[in-house]
Amino acid sequence: MKSIFRKELLIGVFIVVALVILFFGINFLKGINLFKAANYFYATYDNVEGLAQSAPVTLNGYKIGLIREINYNYNNPGHITVELSIDKKLHLPKGSTAVVVSDILGTSSIALSLGNAADGYHAIGDTIASANNPGMMAALSDNLMPAVNAIFPKIDTLLTSLNAIAADPAIPASVKRLDNITSELEGSLHALRNTLAALSPITQDLKSITTNVDTITGNLSQVSTTINDANIDSLLFDLRSTVANLESLTAQLNSPDSSIGKLTHDPALYDNINSTVASLDSLFVDIKQNPKRYINIKVF
Repeated sequence: MKSIFRKELLIGVFIVVALVILFFGINFLKGINLFKAANYFYATYDNVEGLAQSAPVTLNGYKIGLIREINYNYNNPGHITVELSIDKKLHLPKGSTAVVVSDILGTSSIALSLGNAADGYHAIGDTIASANNPGMMAALSDNLMPAVNAIFPKIDTLLTSLNAIAADPAIPASVKRLDNITSELEGSLHALRNTLAALSPITQDLKSITTNVDTITGNLSQVSTTINDANIDSLLFDLRSTVANLESLTAQLNSPDSSIGKLTHDPALYDNINSTVASLDSLFVDIKQNPKRYINIKVF
């Protein structure tokens, strides 16, 4: 019997410990520290969109508490009461305001704006002043939507103009002309490629001609160097001497007083030479006809 009682007692203790751990665990997940002393204040709002239980309460960006509960005030319809758990070390001056602020993701929290300490401090459990900050997205929407609404008519006019331009029959004709121009350009490029291919052998020939011209220029340079190296003055002097001798010989041939001139200008000498040649011719004829008269061969 004692063994059964002991088992039941252990089970009961285990269940109690488990419930205590569950209670503290749930509050810990909510961000509530049951072992930390806190003061409680209340604030009333018309709209708490994005605000959740355990959301932080901040002062100058530093977390000093959290939202303990959010309840709808049925005695005052249209109002919502929010219970704030604030660090006990903070004394809340009168005139302080709890402002609901929203971030860019739409999550809301409460930021405290402290009043003047000279006016005194709120007692624990007091309802403090409240306000709503529209947040970044709401402000952006309020500022942006009028501009967007003003742009819409212009966009509609622009679309109408674009439709009118697209419906203009000149656009397809222009596109067709562009296609024709593109085709002609492709043909011209093809012809240009063929022309360049045909000019390639000519280019090779021009390169060969250029090489030959370079060779000829080199040869002329060598000839010029040879001529420069030769004794041109000596050659010219010898040439002048030869020309002078030829002129002297020509003068003697033309002069009837010189020995050579007499041979060329004396007609008697010419006649005697002709007579001698004629006599020699007759003698040769006679020798051929009567060789024995001139050649006497005796045989012993």
